[in-house]
Amino acid sequence: MARSHILGFPRIGAQRELKSALEAFWRGDTSEAELQATGAQLRERHWALQREAGLSQVTAGDFCFYDHVLAHTLLLGALPARFGFDARHLTLAQGFELARGNAAQPAMEMTKWFDTNYHYLVPELGPQTRFDGGHDAWFEHIDQALQHGGEVKPVLPGPITYLRIAKSHTAGFDRLSLLPALCDAYRRILARLAARGVQWVQLDEPALCTDLDERWLAATDTAYAALAGSGVRLLLATYFDAVDAVQRVARLPVQGFHVDLVRAPQQLGAWRAALPGDAVLSAGVVDGRNVWRTDLRPVLGTLQLLHEALGDRLWVAPSCSLLHVPVSLAGEAHLDPALKPWLAFATEKLQEVVVLTRALNEGEAAVAQALQASDSARASRTQSRRVTNELVRKRVAALTPAMAERRSAFTARIQAQQAALKLPLLPTTTIGSFPQTSDIRRARAACKRGELSALDYLQRMREEIRIAIRQQEALGLDMLVHGEAERNDMVEYFGEQLWGVAFTENGWVQSYGSRCVKPPIIFGDVYRPEPMTVETATYAQSLTERPVKGMLTGPVTLLQWSFVRDDQPREATLRQLALVIRDEVLDLEKAGIRAIQIDEPAFREGLPLKARDQPRYLEQAVGAFKLAAGGVRDDTQIHTHMCYSEFSDILPAIAAMDADVITIETSRSNMELLDAFGSFRYPNDIGPGVYDIHSPRVPSAQAMQSLLQRACKVIAPERLWVNPDCGLKTRGWPETEAALKNMVEAAREVRAALAAQAA
Repeated sequence: MARSHILGFPRIGAQRELKSALEAFWRGDTSEAELQATGAQLRERHWALQREAGLSQVTAGDFCFYDHVLAHTLLLGALPARFGFDARHLTLAQGFELARGNAAQPAMEMTKWFDTNYHYLVPELGPQTRFDGGHDAWFEHIDQALQHGGEVKPVLPGPITYLRIAKSHTAGFDRLSLLPALCDAYRRILARLAARGVQWVQLDEPALCTDLDERWLAATDTAYAALAGSGVRLLLATYFDAVDAVQRVARLPVQGFHVDLVRAPQQLGAWRAALPGDAVLSAGVVDGRNVWRTDLRPVLGTLQLLHEALGDRLWVAPSCSLLHVPVSLAGEAHLDPALKPWLAFATEKLQEVVVLTRALNEGEAAVAQALQASDSARASRTQSRRVTNELVRKRVAALTPAMAERRSAFTARIQAQQAALKLPLLPTTTIGSFPQTSDIRRARAACKRGELSALDYLQRMREEIRIAIRQQEALGLDMLVHGEAERNDMVEYFGEQLWGVAFTENGWVQSYGSRCVKPPIIFGDVYRPEPMTVETATYAQSLTERPVKGMLTGPVTLLQWSFVRDDQPREATLRQLALVIRDEVLDLEKAGIRAIQIDEPAFREGLPLKARDQPRYLEQAVGAFKLAAGGVRDDTQIHTHMCYSEFSDILPAIAAMDADVITIETSRSNMELLDAFGSFRYPNDIGPGVYDIHSPRVPSAQAMQSLLQRACKVIAPERLWVNPDCGLKTRGWPETEAALKNMVEAAREVRAALAAQAA
């Protein structure tokens, strides 16, 4: 009998219950006991969904209050030494300080989980690191699951992936030197699970789908040899791409392997040939990263061949954890009824896994109704006239290389821009958004409910823009923004104004901590029927003599942070999005906006895991950005923003984007990324973030001044900008004003020091 399971489930709740509970706790409105109760309720609910769907086992240990990598760091006891916390007596509040920072220490560095928009907290390892454990909340979750009976499969990040994604701030330190101690810690964890009667444990090793050299492959051999005979059966889970070293990985002493057959179906043949005769193969055939309904019949055909060969050693699963998709379609009362049958969220994907498994075990007749519904959905989507827009396709076909090029080189453009903008040395700015207050959110909700007219809502948002402009002038910022009060999300706001894009009411996905996003669903050719931001930008500019940036989300980020149609190459959709932004850029320029920021925080995120696949992606991504920005005059300054990814390995591509100014996240890594830009000799202007906006911590002017002084040693001061790491949407006004006041003071102090040196 084939079996069914999942690799993980979304933890935020169908109505973002976890977000609400976390933020209430952080505000001091609720107790730790109330937060813990919410967590327990969410776990119970998600396990019940798995049991009710008919899965062969329940997956546990995937829930956490902030980030699963941080939770694993706490379980191991590998806390950053700089905080001075004792893992054995760590409080929940201290755990949040690791993620959000405190008055004495900035938060742990945050970056993207492989090529997803999920952010994890980077483990900080060094010679002093010990894996002595002591924080047992994870075991409490496993015990809670076991109380209900049935088979429970705990899940943990694997040892190789944990070391691979970690960092050390000790020069010359080799993370692999910690492998023996780390394996000892894993053995202790597995022994405790075996004592509880656990049969299977899932160890997630997506790092095995990256380019690993011989040292890391040998470390993989060593690690799993050390874990053999631990008293439980191990399912080694790989996903997001193919495993290249299949024959070697298949020889590891584990009892099962999970492979992603959605992102990398080509690896199946190698796995069938290399799989040991007694090992389980978990086939990831339901897309865990996109929302389209599975076309069941072709998938079932593949599984039937596997089932004939493997029998009860075949497990059916999603491609990866369902963390990356919304919880349920049940809450989508207003979604287009023609579109809804095309979709499957996490709860619906449980059903798809079970239907496929039942078809293998009981025959297709047992699930005939589900197969027919799948066929109907596929036919409806294929035949829909709403998917194709001939005007869009003609415009894409007419694109020329010249459309993606600026008229002059940066050296000539920057002179024209300096003459037009008249900015000081080390100009200060922000990334775009200002605090989304409760008043703003209430007004937006009232407008959606029809309780506030569109005109009244516009006036309310204009008042917020006036407030943001006046605050920035009072603080002394040099280049202003309108504050984005009218925007619910940097991707959702634009998607709502485009044809070929649909939205949900509750299709929330966790980005990090309590931060959730509601990705657009791109189901057809994308078209901009009218300007999206021009009226707002020109209104903001009318309020001040200082330059105000037009604020746009770039085509790569619009693509990466959406659920993208899978019936055409992603590159085709990317070109359509680039044309949308190009049209908006040109309209902003015609309206007199002299600086336009095209945000691309997801640029690095889309980079394929394998080096051989990366050049093509980078060529497409750079081309899309240049197409979006390429039509403007020399004196129009193009900005871009990137954050919370590892950029060092793609600096040539970032330089090829040819943005006049790039702002980047650097404060959590203490300007580590800026050093890479300096070594590379990045040719254009750059604004390294001088403070972390994802933390409530307000750094002093002296702390920011120190970072700026370091930046001036790496980048010529005349090419430096001064700004926060990211947008200020999630912060409150008091801390925003305090931090920006310190930032402006720091910039003035460094300017004065540079002037004194020049004199």
